[in-house]
Formats: sequence, C-alpha cells, structure tokens
Amino acid sequence: MVDALRTGLREHGWIEGQNITLDYRYGDGQVDHLPELAAELVRLKPDVVVTGAPPATVAISKATTTIPIVFWAVPLPVELGLVASLARPGGNITGLSHDVSPETNAKPLQLLKEINPRFSRIAVLRQSTNPSAALNWTALLAAGQSLGVTLQSVEVRGGEDLDGAFDAMTRTRPDALYVEPTPVTFTNRKRILDFIATNRVASAHGLREMVDGGGLFSYGPSLTDEARRAAAYIDKILKGAKPADLPVEQPTKFELVINLKTSKALGLTIPPSLLARADEVIQ
Repeated sequence: MVDALRTGLREHGWIEGQNITLDYRYGDGQVDHLPELAAELVRLKPDVVVTGAPPATVAISKATTTIPIVFWAVPLPVELGLVASLARPGGNITGLSHDVSPETNAKPLQLLKEINPRFSRIAVLRQSTNPSAALNWTALLAAGQSLGVTLQSVEVRGGEDLDGAFDAMTRTRPDALYVEPTPVTFTNRKRILDFIATNRVASAHGLREMVDGGGLFSYGPSLTDEARRAAAYIDKILKGAKPADLPVEQPTKFELVINLKTSKALGLTIPPSLLARADEVIQ
C-alpha cells in the first residue's frame, strides 16, 4: 500500500527524496501505541499527515485540528465523527472512505452460502478496538439473519488475543470463517492463515492480500487502489487546497478474488457462475 501511495505521488509529480519527504510511523497492529505515534508526527509539523485505517485516523484526529489529514481505508468516517459529511468534510480531515452498503458488507456471507448452501454457522474474527466494530457487527448480524446463518463473534483486541480466538473456534468448529479487514487481522495475517490451513477452514476475507496467502476468497474495495488515489488529495493540499473543501470519495473499485488451489484443498467446488464473476482467480 505504501508502494501504491508512492506510485500515486509520482503520477502527480512528487518523488520521494527529490521534492517530497515521507516520515513513517507504524503501530504494528498495537492500537495503544497510536496516540504516542500521532503526537510524534504532530511535533514534526508536517504539511500533511496520511493514514490508512480507522484507529490511526482517530488517533491523529485527536492529536491535531490544524494539520491537514488525508485518510484511506476508513469506513463510516461521518459516523466516527471524523468529518461533518462526505460532501463537506468541514475540518482538517478528508480522504477516501471504505464505506460499503449493507448489501456489500453482507457479500462475503452471501458468497460463502453460494459456495456451499449447507454452511449455517459462520465465525467472524473481529477487532473489538476498531472504531467501526459495533457498526460493522450490526450490519453483519442483519445479513446473517436474512441468510439464515448463525454468526459467532470471535473478538480480539490485538495479536496477543489470537491464540484464545483460535482455541474458541477449535472448540466450536464453525462451518466457515469470515475474517474482517482490520489492522490487527491484516498485520497478523500469516498466523491467521496458518490456522485456517491447519484446520482446513473455508474462509472469506475483505482483503485480497489474505487470498494471496491462502484464504479461499475475498470481496471488497481495493486498498492499494485507495492508497494510490490518496495521492491526489495530498497533491491538492500541497498546492493550497483545504481539506474542508475536498469531498470524501467512496470506493469505486471492488474486487472478487478466488483461490482455486485452496478450494481444491478443501474439497469445495466453486460454482462456474461465481468464477465467471471473479476479477482474479488464483490457480
């Protein structure tokens, strides 16, 4: 994603080391570290702060109300109190929302049922410290009810909670697993994918990077596309635009990626109609 951001910056004439300097801070999936990292960045007095995910964006929004902030991969920025509205952000923050409709939010559950209609118990691996966790869960519960699926909430605060989460799913043995796209699940994706492979679990994901590592399929907005497009906001702000005047963009690119190697290992047949709709099939 950082490479995608750099690519976007180059497209607008900004080249790291020549006419722009990038200072990085990374929380390594530890939400508790973010306020301190945000404070460090504010002390540097940068021209713009760029964030990718809700926890980091909330942390930096609390650290400064004057330095321009550009975010990507943030669902529900209005509900989280980051902007007044998508059309008129109104403050020092703007960017690209990760908003999806209730139908889109339910899509991974629908696709699991399409792959195997007998799936009736689906575990959802969630990050409870994610600012949008409660809103996402409400939408998923509604989707599960409409599909006749029972959902098991498996919550983690950080990577240290994953072993307990794995134990809980080993005991209940759900038919399938949906891994929510959050900073903790993304940072710890190798551990999660190792658990999925060892226990032969059919898994749905919101990020295609999880499918590259062995997950069954993913459906959702492209994070790398959002990161590249964030560069357009940075360019405008560096040229004098104010975040308050730059409308928040919603996702324009949704990807369905299917891992056929994983489906064969699980003994699952992907319906031809679903394969035909896929943006990418990993053989």
